Amino acid sequence: MQRANILIVEDEILIASELEAILEDMGHNPVGIAADSKTALQLADLRPDLALVDLNLRDGATGAKLGEVLARQFHVPVLFVTANPRLLGSGVAGAIGVLTKPYDARMIEDAVTYALRSQAGDMSVRPPSSIRVFEQRQA
Repeated sequence: MQRANILIVEDEILIASELEAILEDMGHNPVGIAADSKTALQLADLRPDLALVDLNLRDGATGAKLGEVLARQFHVPVLFVTANPRLLGSGVAGAIGVLTKPYDARMIEDAVTYALRSQAGDMSVRPPSSIRVFEQRQA
């Protein structure tokens, strides 16, 4: 798999740093860590290949709306990573799905690999059991 540019949207620095390390170990390039919506939108200008987005950020429970904006306006594929997946209901338009915290490095690797391969059009890839894939709706 090619090296991907991945945006981390997470306000807990220890979790964000762990995600960054996992992504780097996978050979990917974390383009930045955003703790709030404003920073995430600024980093979206870098056109990441994927965004890992938590729901509760420094500016409140803004992750779901942010994920929709990233997908619709910036055309950035979004995978939510949260302890509160039920808050996403049946999904967010344009988002791939959700990985529930707590997770381990293997779960992140599997979820990121699935997200990137499916976005590249690989019809043979199947979602790992650790993520709930959203019904694909127009972004």
